[in-house]
Amino acid sequence: MHIILGIAAGGAVGAVLRYLVMSWVGRVWGHDFPLATVVVNVVGCFVLGVLVEMMALRWSLGEASRAFLVVGVMGGFTTFSAFSLDVILLVERGQMIAALGYIMASVVLAVGGFWLGLVATRSVL
Repeated sequence: MHIILGIAAGGAVGAVLRYLVMSWVGRVWGHDFPLATVVVNVVGCFVLGVLVEMMALRWSLGEASRAFLVVGVMGGFTTFSAFSLDVILLVERGQMIAALGYIMASVVLAVGGFWLGLVATRSVL
């Protein structure tokens, strides 16, 4: 149960950080292009890369701390970081076709799923 609570607490931290970063980027550069989302995704991926490597090479964290940081904070900040981690793991295993398939499927299916959700909701309302 402590792992679940840690993830929930980390998710709250990540979500608040996401809101703050997106608000700041919007104020500085405007809202004409979704630059705030790009910034959150790039920063989140960079931070997740640092965290994963530090946990592999330097930090000896328990399962609850790893879950708090990776699943909670980073998951609340951006799920694109988890997607990027999955891609890199496939690439490092030499599974280039699987990595490319995962990238294409994730982007096409996610955007398609969003579009279908819009269409379905519009048809009901």
